[in-house]
Amino acid sequence: MSQICKMCGKKPVYGHRVSHAHNVTNRRWNINLQRVRAVVNGGTKRIRVCTACLRSGKVQKAA
Repeated sequence: MSQICKMCGKKPVYGHRVSHAHNVTNRRWNINLQRVRAVVNGGTKRIRVCTACLRSGKVQKAA
């Protein structure tokens, strides 16, 4: 399952893990996704949303 927020489209960020000896390997920073029942187009739907969208109020939770 892809790590993409359904509201803002935020994805993981890629970079390097750098050791003390400056050995460089690839790594990635995943976003904090939550499965939420939200109101989408008048109906309830289960979507994966990042916590930044939840906190900012971009998502209307289903009761």
